[in-house]
Amino acid sequence: MRGRFITVEGTEGVGKSTNLEFIRQQLEAAGIEVVQTREPGGTPLSEDIRQQLLDHRHTGMSSDCELLLMFAARAEHLAKVIVPALEAGKWVLCDRFTDATYAYQGGGRGIDTSRISALENWVQGELRPDATLILDVPVEIGLARASQRGELDRFEREKEEFFNNVRNAYLSLAEQYPKRIHIIDAAPALEVVQSQLADVLKQIMEPNGD
Repeated sequence: MRGRFITVEGTEGVGKSTNLEFIRQQLEAAGIEVVQTREPGGTPLSEDIRQQLLDHRHTGMSSDCELLLMFAARAEHLAKVIVPALEAGKWVLCDRFTDATYAYQGGGRGIDTSRISALENWVQGELRPDATLILDVPVEIGLARASQRGELDRFEREKEEFFNNVRNAYLSLAEQYPKRIHIIDAAPALEVVQSQLADVLKQIMEPNGD
């Protein structure tokens, strides 16, 4: 039986790292074998591409180059990690996927979504996440949290307007795909956030759950 593909999304400072660990633990406690990975990244080649995308030396990279690098990393990630794991019956838990491309390169950079969709169809075929959890906080809260983590990468140094556009793109995606995408209010205390996550995970783990 094919495994399930779960993605976790959100802007900067929403607590993805901590909550990804919580999600993995919840799935494994239910007896599910989980492969946890991230985008861009997940393979040696894709991680090299990630470094180029985040490096301050490439500030001013063209939007088209950024978009194509994202999908180049994704193609390798799918071929070497995601598809083999799903075909082996494992569940894949991924820190960001193509929804992030629609949010960051579409909403943030202003690339027409039809161009992103064309690449999505080419690289992924019919493969889409079975369920997506978007951790959502107001941009000013997320940026304040991110600033406490140390040196900011090329994306994290973008202006607040960029991140508002990214957040709005995420919320628009949630309206388009209400069965797949679940919005999690990530602003409250961690235990409140994880209570929301636990409720959604119960739905996802049910037979034929979204």
